[in-house]
Amino acid sequence: MADAELATEIVPYQRWYSRAEELSRDYAAGQPFPVVVMDDFLNLAVASAACSTFPPLSNDRWIGYIRVNERKFGMRDREILPVPIRTILDELNSDAFVELVTAITGIPGLRADHSLEGAGLHQCDRGGFLNVHTDFNVHPHRPNWRRRLNLLIYLNPVWDDAWGGQLELWDEHMERCVRRITPIFNRAVLFRTDETTFHGHPDPLECPDDVTRKAIVLYYYSEEAVAPRVRSTNHQARPSDSLTRRALIRLDKLALNIYDRTKRVVGFDDYWASRILRSLSRRRPGG
Repeated sequence: MADAELATEIVPYQRWYSRAEELSRDYAAGQPFPVVVMDDFLNLAVASAACSTFPPLSNDRWIGYIRVNERKFGMRDREILPVPIRTILDELNSDAFVELVTAITGIPGLRADHSLEGAGLHQCDRGGFLNVHTDFNVHPHRPNWRRRLNLLIYLNPVWDDAWGGQLELWDEHMERCVRRITPIFNRAVLFRTDETTFHGHPDPLECPDDVTRKAIVLYYYSEEAVAPRVRSTNHQARPSDSLTRRALIRLDKLALNIYDRTKRVVGFDDYWASRILRSLSRRRPGG
């Protein structure tokens, strides 16, 4: 009973199950692809504790993803995460929560990723961005696991639309942004991920220097009988991007593709790759 009560404190299951049919309809009808937004998603006290203990960027365990196509930071090492955040991640990876996600999306056989590959915590400071893209489609260490869903939970107690940072959802031809979702506190966004679900927040953040864009991120998979063909993260240029910008996006995407495939064979860890890049950066003249 204690475990059930704790789960209820983290995710208000009764409330979300009472709205499951409505949420399922919203998800299926989502534009430009299946997506549903759920405000006040976690128990308020739990979300507040996670927000107040969210690790600052001064913590050297953040993985820096600093490239042409993104400027963001990630952290997924469960053992170093604050207890309130670790507790939330454990609940969002539980069988009970996966059942709720299945009830909303109708996708059977979903599996949580306890290793949090590419997931966990994401954070961007002023100038941070993430170009529009579709996601890698196969778990790096489980070749039969096909990625099906992304769950983002924002932990920004104050957010001004003038700062940018809205999650942009683009049509499958990358012709226009169909929807923008503001990353306000305790808002969850659950959406399908495949080769046509283009999303990102591509314009550099203009938030104050003491503000960051914070999110808890989870991915959910299904196990396939035949291993899917691997597809790396696919960043795309926007119609307004210059020819030079388009060329840089393509080159950076190619480099990421090579790294991703090497990582799957050799077993690279993003944290150690990030530390190597930081070390090389410090050794450059004038660095």
